[in-house]
Amino acid sequence: METKQTPKLPHSPAYNFLLQAGPRLYLLHQVHAHIIVSGYGRSRSLLTKLLNLACAAGSISYTRQIFLTVPNPDSFLFTSLIKSTSKSHNFSIYSLYFYSRMVLSNVLPSNYTFTSVIKSCADLLALKHGRVIHGNVLVHGFGLDVYVQAALVALYGKCGDLINARKVFDKIRDRSIVAWNSMISGYEQNGFAVEAIGLFDRMKEMGVEPDSATFVSVLSACAHLGAFSLGCWVHEYIVGNGLYLNVVLGTSLINMYKRCGNVSKAREVFDSMKERNVVAWTAMISGYGTNGHGSQAVELFYEMRRNGLFPNSITFVAVLSACAHAGLVNEGRRLFASIREEYRLVPGVEHHVCLVDMLGRAGLLEEAYNFIKEEIPENPAPAILTAMLGACKMHKNFDLGAQVAGHLLAAEPENPAHYVILSNIYALAGRMDQVEIVRNNMIRKRLRKQVGYSTIEVDQKTYLFSMGDKSHSETNEIYNYLDELMWKCREAGYVPVSDSVMHELEEEEREFALRYHSEKLAIAFGLLKTSHGTHIRIVKNLRMCEDCHSAIKFISVISNREIIVRDKLRFHHFKAGSCSCLDYW
Repeated sequence: METKQTPKLPHSPAYNFLLQAGPRLYLLHQVHAHIIVSGYGRSRSLLTKLLNLACAAGSISYTRQIFLTVPNPDSFLFTSLIKSTSKSHNFSIYSLYFYSRMVLSNVLPSNYTFTSVIKSCADLLALKHGRVIHGNVLVHGFGLDVYVQAALVALYGKCGDLINARKVFDKIRDRSIVAWNSMISGYEQNGFAVEAIGLFDRMKEMGVEPDSATFVSVLSACAHLGAFSLGCWVHEYIVGNGLYLNVVLGTSLINMYKRCGNVSKAREVFDSMKERNVVAWTAMISGYGTNGHGSQAVELFYEMRRNGLFPNSITFVAVLSACAHAGLVNEGRRLFASIREEYRLVPGVEHHVCLVDMLGRAGLLEEAYNFIKEEIPENPAPAILTAMLGACKMHKNFDLGAQVAGHLLAAEPENPAHYVILSNIYALAGRMDQVEIVRNNMIRKRLRKQVGYSTIEVDQKTYLFSMGDKSHSETNEIYNYLDELMWKCREAGYVPVSDSVMHELEEEEREFALRYHSEKLAIAFGLLKTSHGTHIRIVKNLRMCEDCHSAIKFISVISNREIIVRDKLRFHHFKAGSCSCLDYW
């Protein structure tokens, strides 16, 4: 294995001048001139140091200019350049440039060369180039170098090629924490939260000590799955082992708690952070908003401003969404106007969606539709039209809904969700002939409604349920218990909201379809498997239907439990027969 080369620097004042100049471009020009005048203009050692400082100063043009004057650059010079350019995402492409020059010059790379250029490929998501360099790694005999292997795992993980990432990972003989973190992060960033947590469990079993980077990925996976118990364990580990709660790790904890529905714990973490940037403030504002605390979200927004931090576009999405879900229309209007007037930002699609959603939920359909026509007269984004369509369905304005749906289907003719909501609007209006036309169009286009599923964590293990799911080993027990629950709900006054299912079904069939929705199955399982007083936490990939929302309010009374459901849009905290959204969702 080739190791890092250490050049012999000439005994010259020029080297000391370089150290004093540091990464300051105007001084480097002066020292460069001195080097040439003093006769060291062809010294690779001095030029290598000069090149690294020029790169650190942020001048890639000057770096390339110096490079072209170096006679016969050696491996150490090339590797230094590749490493320097790989440190800045803005210069990553030049890392590949210098590597290609190195190959063309027939200069042998080292393991340091490969780790740096592979990092640049990962930063650029340049999978094709990365695969070529992986081939070069094998040709030059560095296929078993643990640092190169860790870099390759990170490359494939960031680029979404998890099969090759895992292949490389499994070949590493002595896995460093960097390799573990790269593989766990690769799973988490590509939506494989269960696999990320599974690998983390394996890492613990092998006695590898996690670090802050490990926990950032694991907490993100917990947030995705609603794995509250594991997230709490991570928090306890961080506190118990004295890990520094930097802004990244602290924000990850806030996101985990808010996405598991425990906004008070999220606020405890937020208040304990010594350093808080706009990302941390935004995470906490979003946590209040999605959990039904709109007023607190707005209050925290203004507190952030009093602390001297300026909101970014994501902050405005968080606070406007909070206003939309809490019915704070006047406050939302003021905040939306301030984006342009006070903060000199340009409202984006997400901000327009929030405003239309806010006005639509409040029943101000005409104002919302006029806003779309006046502010976005040409080709409004599908997300904006979707918000408008949802408001039309909520307030049963079927004529306007059909009109908006026409624009939406023209914009996204292959999205099955649009056909489903249009079908529901026609059905609610009693226009069954149009329902049949919409359904036939879906069949003709071979479009299928997205399959809904719900997850629940019990004893730090995540279980998944889909509608009518009978794959669980305790299916009979779950179904029997759910039937008993729904019978008790009926006795307490629950009436199925049959509009929540396909309208061509007979009434009895509709009730059967409603009863076994995924969130009801998950709740029944949770009630069976947890002790009295334990909160039930459910994560659903789609928006919860009206029937489930109604039924869970009754279940919370019958079971005397607090049930927390996170659907596609927000949280619902069910307790003693009411929901935190106040039926405004």
